[in-house]
Amino acid sequence: MTAVRRAKPLGFGFQPQESEHHFVVTVPGGNRGSVLIAEHLAFGPNADDASPALGVGQQDAKSRVVLPRPKWTAIAEEVRVEFNRRLRKQGLPSGRWKRGANPVARLLGKELTLLAWAVEDADPALIPAAVKNWLGLAPEERWWLFTMTNAATGHALHGKNKGWRKAVRFALTENPVSGDRQERQREIFRLVAADGRVQNGRPSRSTAAPHTEQALDRRMAE
Repeated sequence: MTAVRRAKPLGFGFQPQESEHHFVVTVPGGNRGSVLIAEHLAFGPNADDASPALGVGQQDAKSRVVLPRPKWTAIAEEVRVEFNRRLRKQGLPSGRWKRGANPVARLLGKELTLLAWAVEDADPALIPAAVKNWLGLAPEERWWLFTMTNAATGHALHGKNKGWRKAVRFALTENPVSGDRQERQREIFRLVAADGRVQNGRPSRSTAAPHTEQALDRRMAE
């Protein structure tokens, strides 16, 4: 009996034979154009080359964030290292960012989008803090924050700088990064996990509440 060979994953861990749901990071040629991160529900010939929808609806390809090139450059290497560390643990080949369309596995795409939301309107000087706080979160926490933010303000253009999206930016970029990982996690979730409401440009501390990883597992909408 001949063993069936598994197809090599595309980009960063994307295996379309298991699920067509994935993200695509489009990096333009040169050093100027913005980087587009889009969520795709389908996969096929030329599917990732199609222009993701900027309107609101049920399209298969939806833009989640448009990131200025300097900000993409500021996070790309840290993200590559983190993703490849995880992929190697799963026995999957490493990925690398290249010009054009870069497929990313669904869960990794959620994590990347969360970080991109945090830095899209942030002061560039705060990006290292955002990356450090993002790395300090467990993958399950990143997925949950993506899910909640995406449900309320996930559109690339219409969701910018408001609600959950604004709360995530403040929590990851301006929240102190001193202390251990659990301390940073508790502070981040105090700021954004309850409902993401923003008062006077900052999340309301009075309505936020901490969440354990067990609670996150129960509340994640995968």
